[in-house]
Amino acid sequence: MTILFVLLSILVLILLITWVKLNPFLAFLISSILAGFLLGIPPEKIAKSVQMGMGSLLGDLVIVITMGAMLGKLVAESGAAQRISDTLMAIFGVKNVHWAMMVTGLVVGIPLFYNVGFVLLVPLVFTVSYQYKLPAVYVGMPLLAALSVTHGFLPPHPSPAALVAQFGANMGLTLVYGLIIVIPTIIIAGPLFARFLKNIKSSPLETFQAKPKREEELPGNFNSFFSALFPVALLIGTTVLAFQIPETSSIYHYILFVGDPGMVMLISLLLATYTLGLRMNFSINTLMDLYVVSVKDISMILLIIAGAGALKQVLMDSGVSQTIADGLQGWDVHPLVLAWTITAIIRVCVGSATVAGLTTAGIIAPLVSGGVVDPNLLVLSIGAGSLMFSHFNDAGFWMFKEYFNVSIKDTLKSWSLMETIVAVVGLGGVMLLDLII
Repeated sequence: MTILFVLLSILVLILLITWVKLNPFLAFLISSILAGFLLGIPPEKIAKSVQMGMGSLLGDLVIVITMGAMLGKLVAESGAAQRISDTLMAIFGVKNVHWAMMVTGLVVGIPLFYNVGFVLLVPLVFTVSYQYKLPAVYVGMPLLAALSVTHGFLPPHPSPAALVAQFGANMGLTLVYGLIIVIPTIIIAGPLFARFLKNIKSSPLETFQAKPKREEELPGNFNSFFSALFPVALLIGTTVLAFQIPETSSIYHYILFVGDPGMVMLISLLLATYTLGLRMNFSINTLMDLYVVSVKDISMILLIIAGAGALKQVLMDSGVSQTIADGLQGWDVHPLVLAWTITAIIRVCVGSATVAGLTTAGIIAPLVSGGVVDPNLLVLSIGAGSLMFSHFNDAGFWMFKEYFNVSIKDTLKSWSLMETIVAVVGLGGVMLLDLII
């Protein structure tokens, strides 16, 4: 009955949005409360679950998304995004724009958290789409596929890094195996899949669609790349330093502070305010007005993400993930396939890749201690399963839909299907490596 109640709650969510035409934020609240009652959470605790879910998810994302929107608006309005897109087009050519986006997403996605990378690079996607009259989803999907895969598969991202620690795997070896699997996975789910998405209608947020500037008005190549990608460099630098400096050192804690994604985005925005703003003859009043407009444009996105967090928390508090995991533990299948299946089902039901991965880890851990399976491949198998079929209960689904401004149907046909391809191809890569190693 547990699975049935979860499916019923998600069905109500879908109907409220698509049939009743209710605002997604309100639909999430109603569905979350309904799920709480159906799954047996005491009535007095349902409201607390909803509030905790909204607060915990926004607590992680609100600084990143708002600062990213401000930085994205500045990168677009200053002409830096246009300069970067011109450079990439000169290297790859317009016909190979999807490959340029894939490479950008892969390079940036390894050190950058998904949400940071999304809000940082979306202006680049929209600028290329606007400037060269190309479909936004076609241009953006290879980049988003790369960001998603690196987030789910590769340390030092939170879930893979935590799994490496739990299974006693080797982080360097997991990263090497991961890259072997990641590259073909991204190629299939990115540039190749994107060819089927050219007809999807998209009207991206206008805040990221700056009108083309004349050559003499654009910032230089170094300024454009440096300012836009400074968050990447800062995250890489702090991550490397955190591994090199002992935890007992007084500097270590300051490195962790500076390396926090929210702090990275704040520092990067302040830097860009000078390099792309004041230095390019923008007045401080003009810059602050740009920032206000950028935040207004994403306010509903924040509410929708908060609603997704409420539903996720209700499902977690009800014990759904553990119930599903316990029910599947006795299946007589290959350990890597079992780990992937458990993770995928929890991911579809709960919506959180991290929750799905870490829940599965507790169930599968005995396989590692018994030497039944390679722990490095187990990390990657769970990582692949954690990306399975992102839909209505996943914040990433709503970020894609609202930023690209596409319909629910087209979001399922593009974003959700891309995530499914990533999960399936990723498992295939893991099983192939298991035969070779």
